[in-house]
Amino acid sequence: MSFIEIENVTKTFKGVDVLKNINMNIEEGNVLGILGRSGAGKSVLINMLRGMQDYKPDKGKIFYNVALCPDCRIVDAPSRAGKTCSICGCEFEPYKVDFWNCERLLFTAIKRRISIMLQRTFALYEDDTVIDNVIKSISGHDEDESTNMAIDLIDTVQMNHRITHIARDLSGGEKQRVVLARQMAKEPMLFLADEPTGTLDPKTAELIHQALLEGVKQKGTTMIITSHWPEVMKKLSDHVIWLEKGEIIEEGNPTVVVQKFLDQVPLPEKRDVIKIGGPIIKLEGVKKYYYSIERGVVKAVDDVSFEVDEGEIFGVVGLSGAGKTTLSRILYGLTDPSNGSIAVKLGDNWIDMTQKGFIGRGRVKPYLGILHQEYSLYPHRNVLGNLTIAISLELPAEFAKMKALYVLKAVGFDEEYADNLLTKYPDELSGGERHRVALAQVLIKEPNIIILDEPTGTMDPITRVQVTDSIRKAREDLNQTFLIISHDMDFVLEVCDRAALMRGGKILRIGEPQNIVEDLTPKEKNKMFTEE
Repeated sequence: MSFIEIENVTKTFKGVDVLKNINMNIEEGNVLGILGRSGAGKSVLINMLRGMQDYKPDKGKIFYNVALCPDCRIVDAPSRAGKTCSICGCEFEPYKVDFWNCERLLFTAIKRRISIMLQRTFALYEDDTVIDNVIKSISGHDEDESTNMAIDLIDTVQMNHRITHIARDLSGGEKQRVVLARQMAKEPMLFLADEPTGTLDPKTAELIHQALLEGVKQKGTTMIITSHWPEVMKKLSDHVIWLEKGEIIEEGNPTVVVQKFLDQVPLPEKRDVIKIGGPIIKLEGVKKYYYSIERGVVKAVDDVSFEVDEGEIFGVVGLSGAGKTTLSRILYGLTDPSNGSIAVKLGDNWIDMTQKGFIGRGRVKPYLGILHQEYSLYPHRNVLGNLTIAISLELPAEFAKMKALYVLKAVGFDEEYADNLLTKYPDELSGGERHRVALAQVLIKEPNIIILDEPTGTMDPITRVQVTDSIRKAREDLNQTFLIISHDMDFVLEVCDRAALMRGGKILRIGEPQNIVEDLTPKEKNKMFTEE
């Protein structure tokens, strides 16, 4: 008997079918991989299986075949049928549940047995230590058992070196590993992972993939995972479906389906060699130190010096916690450095970015654009409003729409889809679609210098190529300069002229992207990956 049966499921939002007649069975203990472009319906399906409000199927049914305790009404995986309930001692009975049409208590009982890791979400108790965060997810065990379980889980996600650290002091990649430990601590019967490593560096992503393998798959827990990483599908999945505009267009062996998906990814357009100008950004001896009770003095940025030339696409790469985001915030003027100088050239003048006010960085701000890693859109404005009025871009109505459509096409939407997108609100978009609209929001103002922090974190391979082409085209047509912070090594190789390798707050090397990326690729197994 299948664990989950999905029968003729269709889901419609504002007249558009985001899932169309989905049919599949998921066996207990298997791992289902879901491939597809941003907006294909992957997250909608995940949220539907999770029982999230507003994701009830408009047509069709979802059945969970579970083991149900007739006395205390708790549920477990179907293989537990005939086994004894640890709470009341009754025998579990097999039970088929029409998930979205069952009694409320049973619906809630199933939801409690489902764990989920969402893209770009770090749901932690910020003021608690790592071990306390994990212990709080454990139930049904005494204090000693809970502590030992938490220690084992923290070891599985390789966070032993941070076990007593406060959550708010962790890097994004470290927080993601603690989130994984917390979700595994719930001992779920179903584990959902929606792009769990999209914005992580290769080393941290590999750690999470290995933890999912050891802590979920090898323990026989049923898992459904969406990912843009082909190797994740091959390594973790037993069966893969490929979603395209809400329909399953291919399914089967992970290696076969992944290859078919990759075969339709275009190569970036070849561009002529661009003549780069003189320096437009100069950093000399930049430092940012702060004090943490748990960690003492933290050197987030430690004596960094480099230059970026006008019209250059310059990349900064490094592992999670290397100081890259702090560096970008200092350059933009959102964070003040502890020491050092930052200067940006405006016309023939060099402007001191450490100096506040209009004669300082305020003079440059209108010519700078930044896409934060934790981007956000204005929730009460539609996409057109987010691209115009919300960012004080006052344009005649028809021209505003033309410009918005142009920039949406530049970040990977086709014309018809972009036109439909203009009237949608952020909560109606997928995570990847919101990310691309946020990128469009930066590009539409045509700034001289653009700082992009993880611009492709939630993007599928096809969209990534389209964004690569649009960045190159913007550089050529508008002579824009880009500083790109990214964990996406393929993207760095495709788009950047030079790259800097950052670790522990320091710039270790600057050079050709190929040489820099080699220091971050797991295959190299150099000391970047073997030292903690």
